[in-house]
Amino acid sequence: MSTPYELPFRVDKEHAWLCEKVLTAADLAKFRTAVSDDYYFQMYYDDLPIWGFLGKIEKIMQAGSQELRYYLFTHVHFDIFYNADHVIEINVSTDPLQVQDVTASEDVKVEFSYSVKWKETTIPFERRMEKYSRNSFLPQHLEIHWFSIVNSCVTVLLLTGFLATILMRVLKNDFVKYSRDDEVAAADDGEETGWKYIHGDVFRFPSRPSLFAAVVGTGTQLLVLAFALFGLALVGVFYPYNRGGLLAALVVLYACTAGVAGYVAADTYRQFGGDRWVRNVVLTAALFCGPVLATFAFLNTVAIAYRSTAALPFGTIVIIIVIWCLVTFPLTVLGGIAGKNGTHEFHAPVRTSKYPREIPPLPWYRGTVPQMCMAGFLPFSAIYIELYYIFASVWGHKVYTIYSILFIVFIILVIVTAFITIALTYFQLTVEDHRWWWHSIACGGSTGVFIFGYCFYYFRARSDMTGFMQTSFFFGYMSVICYG
Repeated sequence: MSTPYELPFRVDKEHAWLCEKVLTAADLAKFRTAVSDDYYFQMYYDDLPIWGFLGKIEKIMQAGSQELRYYLFTHVHFDIFYNADHVIEINVSTDPLQVQDVTASEDVKVEFSYSVKWKETTIPFERRMEKYSRNSFLPQHLEIHWFSIVNSCVTVLLLTGFLATILMRVLKNDFVKYSRDDEVAAADDGEETGWKYIHGDVFRFPSRPSLFAAVVGTGTQLLVLAFALFGLALVGVFYPYNRGGLLAALVVLYACTAGVAGYVAADTYRQFGGDRWVRNVVLTAALFCGPVLATFAFLNTVAIAYRSTAALPFGTIVIIIVIWCLVTFPLTVLGGIAGKNGTHEFHAPVRTSKYPREIPPLPWYRGTVPQMCMAGFLPFSAIYIELYYIFASVWGHKVYTIYSILFIVFIILVIVTAFITIALTYFQLTVEDHRWWWHSIACGGSTGVFIFGYCFYYFRARSDMTGFMQTSFFFGYMSVICYG
């Protein structure tokens, strides 16, 4: 599998590739490795992806031995097809006669140039991405997508029936019974087992209520953000490879939905009886942004050290910081004030006892880690097929265009995660373990652990990424996504 290779020089915005660059011995060594591994360069023009070969290898027989000569293409030709004032299609080719010998390990000055030929076409602008859709998702690939969706829907139906049986037929009568003021009588009843024996401890508030409320608030914001992005994608705002528009919308929507996190976190914390709401709001504002900012600072420093175009300019960084200071954090505070002044109170369906009961010894498979393994496997299996195409689009050269299927898979993921977490919480209560609050968070988020584990498999088996920069970018940004 070929892999995009980043050229070790910056492209001048006014003159495109019309530039000179002194390539060091280290650069030449990278080029020789890239050419021998059939690597290619990747560019974008008007949000259209372009791929081209870096160079070529020639075998020369000298004195009975074979010598390899490495050549770097220095001229690139663009065929641009246009309709009115829109670019419809672009192809790139290299001139095999204009090359630079990079076999030696000495510094060399290379002059890069380009040429352009404009051609008129009748293809409308709305259909210009069909070429990439056909190349990326062939009919057999679509069959795989739909087979995965049908398989996931069957899983959802089975879980729905299972939970309906538990909740509707078992718990309904229990709630009616224990909503009466007969706590002592029920506790003395020798026939009561499971959660009914500890019904007075089921709705006891969790430890570290401020952190728990911040997790719930931040998670709610990310869920709203995901639905907002899918809404924009489904109406056609994000056409393929409009990565700049997608990232800009991601930053703006995250800033605008900060009030959701502040409100949910402060309201949940107030219902838990907390009174240090300022600390709770600050914790909510930093819970996700803090790790993201630290990861971004490290990766951007790595990109700057490697002189990569992946490094964000200083002005863009300043704009993002200003948005966080003037929009994200104030909205979080305003949402926190609204949540703190809310009137909704926590009403448990059963009374909570004054002192918690002692939790009996539990078997090893009832521990948090084994439960997380069981909780994460089923949702991960429902999205495994789609993960491959997403990774191939984000970290490879595929083009992802079927947002409708991705949205369906996302809904299935949310439903399966919720259902399996509810089921495991019920099973936890049946063994008289009333510490379910944080346990449910760990089980629900265990899918992210599975996805991060899949990252190691994809990195070793399905990608050709090498070097510290590519490795750090891949695992750095994927760890942020899995953490979210």
